[in-house]
Amino acid sequence: MPSYRSLFRTPEFTPLFLGSAAQTAAQTVAGLALATLVYRATGSPLLSAVSMFGPSLAQVLGATFLLSGADRLPPRTALCVIALAFASGTAVQALPGLPVGAVFGVVLALGLVASLGGGVRWGLLNEILAKDGYLPGRSLFNMMSGLMQIAGFATGGALLETLSPRVCLLLSAALYLLAALALRLGLTARPPRNEGRPSASATWRTNALLWSSRPRRLTYLGLWLPNGLVVGCESLYVSYAPHAAGTLFACGAFGMFAGDVTVGRLLPPGVRRRLATPLLLLLATPYLVFLARPPLPVAAVCVAVASVGFGASLVQQERLMELTPGELAGQALGLHSAGMLTLQGLSAVLAGAVAQVTSPAAGMTVMAAGSVCVTLALATAGRRSAEPEPEPAEAR
Repeated sequence: MPSYRSLFRTPEFTPLFLGSAAQTAAQTVAGLALATLVYRATGSPLLSAVSMFGPSLAQVLGATFLLSGADRLPPRTALCVIALAFASGTAVQALPGLPVGAVFGVVLALGLVASLGGGVRWGLLNEILAKDGYLPGRSLFNMMSGLMQIAGFATGGALLETLSPRVCLLLSAALYLLAALALRLGLTARPPRNEGRPSASATWRTNALLWSSRPRRLTYLGLWLPNGLVVGCESLYVSYAPHAAGTLFACGAFGMFAGDVTVGRLLPPGVRRRLATPLLLLLATPYLVFLARPPLPVAAVCVAVASVGFGASLVQQERLMELTPGELAGQALGLHSAGMLTLQGLSAVLAGAVAQVTSPAAGMTVMAAGSVCVTLALATAGRRSAEPEPEPAEAR
């Protein structure tokens, strides 16, 4: 398996990595600022959760109509346009007096744009790196995401103590512009991976092909459902601890970083493949403690321990790539990303609705329990599909 250091010697890996880091930092600061802005204006846990994770809700539309562009558009152009669209949309959200309805309109529009980004980015990463380089490369990206989230949430929380949420949104827009510049200058003009024009019909055909395989279906469901339900727990940090949400987000990012390092670099392949279900159970179980409404230090430890379980995604993505033809890698990874983010958005809405009629602690507990149940059900289905079918009587 290639070392992390050797990946940075691979042409185009470093600018893709730096551009993604700037986008992650921008998204982190902007999400916390927007959730805080909406919560201060409305006092609603539901609207606060949707404002932060609402872009994910539009992913289902992108996965339905736009995802063929992941393999049929020039990667550099697509990534730069997406970064510029986020810079513009984030700046619009910072306008004084913008109605809450208009804020959510921009949130959903950005989610639609973002639905294409995962497929383009991870398809390009799969193209840049050798076959055995995708897992450590994606692990390094996940680690970067964890570090950027730690820094972004900590910095965002500190900035919100001294600056207004709108100023923080403008700073995030500037980071998106830096990301677009890094991608434009550092990447080469590669042709699309697949022929033909992006279209809804091409998206539907390829999605149907990807979904037609039972092993791939179970892999996708494992990538989407347990993860998404736990993100529903995360969407309630602002309403659970309004003055310390940045701390909880930072602890979660630290746990995710630790999980990615362990799974992506330290565990041998034979051990790694057996850990998907245990890691998914770890991802949800600590949130059951929130039923007792623990104080902030205990809550922070629970969040950090649980987030180690996000390392399961690396195991599942490796499995997905083993099951997918190379020319469909971009759309396959885009479908994973879009489906995961869609479920995260839906879970944020569900968690916010439960918290609205009960409490944030109760909402987190319900979502965690749902994640545990789904993980056990998928593990059972996976074992059954792996069992060899009995031979017909006439063949014995």
